[in-house]
Amino acid sequence: MRLPAARGPITAALFDRLASPPDDGPLEAGTGSAAVLADCDFQLALFACYELHYQGFDDVDDGWEWQPSLLAARALLERRFERALARAVPRPPLDGPQGVRRALNELVAADEGPSLSRFLARHADRAQFREFVVHRSIYHLKEADPHTWAIPRLAGGPKAALVEIQADEYGGGRREGMHSELFRATMRGLGLDDSYGAYLERVPGVTLAVSNAMSLFGLHRRLRGALVGHLAALEMTSSLPNRRYGDALRRLGGDDEAVRFYDEHVQADAVHEQVAAHDLCGGFARAHPSLAGDVLYGAACALELERRWAEHVLARWERGATSLTPSAGGAAAGTVARGAR
Repeated sequence: MRLPAARGPITAALFDRLASPPDDGPLEAGTGSAAVLADCDFQLALFACYELHYQGFDDVDDGWEWQPSLLAARALLERRFERALARAVPRPPLDGPQGVRRALNELVAADEGPSLSRFLARHADRAQFREFVVHRSIYHLKEADPHTWAIPRLAGGPKAALVEIQADEYGGGRREGMHSELFRATMRGLGLDDSYGAYLERVPGVTLAVSNAMSLFGLHRRLRGALVGHLAALEMTSSLPNRRYGDALRRLGGDDEAVRFYDEHVQADAVHEQVAAHDLCGGFARAHPSLAGDVLYGAACALELERRWAEHVLARWERGATSLTPSAGGAAAGTVARGAR
């Protein structure tokens, strides 16, 4: 993956520096839009900073990963992102650490976000499903990696629970079973480019924010409670939507190999949600009662960002427009939806 095209003054300044050897000069983090959670320029800049801790960019010196000047700029972006999340997501009430599992169930049950999975299962055409997969590729091609940052930051039962979940995500040690590899098969089945980061230029800020929240929580030990709560929310809201995604892809002509990613999540996440809610989050809250509220907050952030993303996608489709952004060279062939039916 190479650096994408800049989307505004923040990324223009940042990418110009990243294209050069690491240095100690101050990096401009910019001010950007007040609508941080949907700002493409802001979210892409933060995503690029985080990506240096994952697969990186072929045209960026790896020395930038821990360069103090870049970390200082990233910290400014993170503070703005954290403030935006705090404004958008009220901290859910919690009656003591012993009530975390019940509170997680209540939080998920009360979620009233739009059902993108139901629309895909019943109404979406193939072009719209392809767009959906393009959005999801930003996370699914590195699925589980952000939450894995928590493993060395946990101990005892919660650590064992997280390892149990993550081992399944990584295919139990078999490359062909890794969820990221299964997703590549889905992309190939839809005629999409399955290379890592291929569609980074095509996704809007709200899609990047979903991924950035995981990295924010994962890369800061102080936010490990939010990270395990975030993972629990994903697992607890996964099985039924993935069943619908699989049904949608079959309806649209997807073969067994293309659909396997969704079928795997129907089975695996039905188990993972119990492990995540009880053993991981419940055990973590008992071990760290002062951080129990962070667990619920992380889960609430996951649900809120998913809601905003789904609203963006459905609103664009209802207008007969694409939910993706134009690339620097124009829209990529075959990724523009033909409108909601």
